[in-house]
Amino acid sequence: MKLVVFDVDGTLVDSQHLIVAAQGTAFAEHGLAPPSRSVALSVVGLSLPQAFRRLVGAEGPIATLAESYKRAFNALRSDPTYEEPLFPGMADLLACLHERDDVRLGIATGKSRRGVDHLIAANGWEGWFSTTQTADDAPSKPDPAMLLQAMAETRIGPDRTVMVGDTSFDMAMAVSAGAAPIGVAWGYHPKGALFGAGAVTVVENAAALRDLFSGPLARPEGMAPDAGPGQG
Repeated sequence: MKLVVFDVDGTLVDSQHLIVAAQGTAFAEHGLAPPSRSVALSVVGLSLPQAFRRLVGAEGPIATLAESYKRAFNALRSDPTYEEPLFPGMADLLACLHERDDVRLGIATGKSRRGVDHLIAANGWEGWFSTTQTADDAPSKPDPAMLLQAMAETRIGPDRTVMVGDTSFDMAMAVSAGAAPIGVAWGYHPKGALFGAGAVTVVENAAALRDLFSGPLARPEGMAPDAGPGQG
């Protein structure tokens, strides 16, 4: 049995417009100039307090910025003019993996539990994920706690766990947890940053990711081999 854990924003979901707009509203409410789009997206994947700490420094109004962001994001998400679409091919990939007897699915994200529950309900994924780790459950990435908790919940060891994400935080978390880091090139961090943080491979599209997981969940070059029947 293998555990495939997915990040959400930038990996499954293209939420960049919502994120940038919500950050802009939060900064405006505090009389602060918003970060550039590239800087705003560079902190995607971190929990909100850590993200705003990076954006405004440790002495900035981190807690109130985070609260403003949450209000703005929820308001924008309810506006039908804003979209939070899945990246092309990811719905089919998840459906394919969900049907497999040798795979269990997980989520590890800087989103809140509320945000993950909304995503799962909106896409009809109830019961698909054996473990969902959020910013409400563990320290922010790149701390390995989310993945360690996911592996403990599913009783699947790191030699049989893969983390799929679009940021260096995802890759570093996987390395620290002993899992295999797989990067996706369509997200918010460049390929060089993903490789620099430990990615064993970076795929260009969902079809390439599906090919990587074809057969008995083949492992890319550089990934530790299976250790036998083991846990789970």
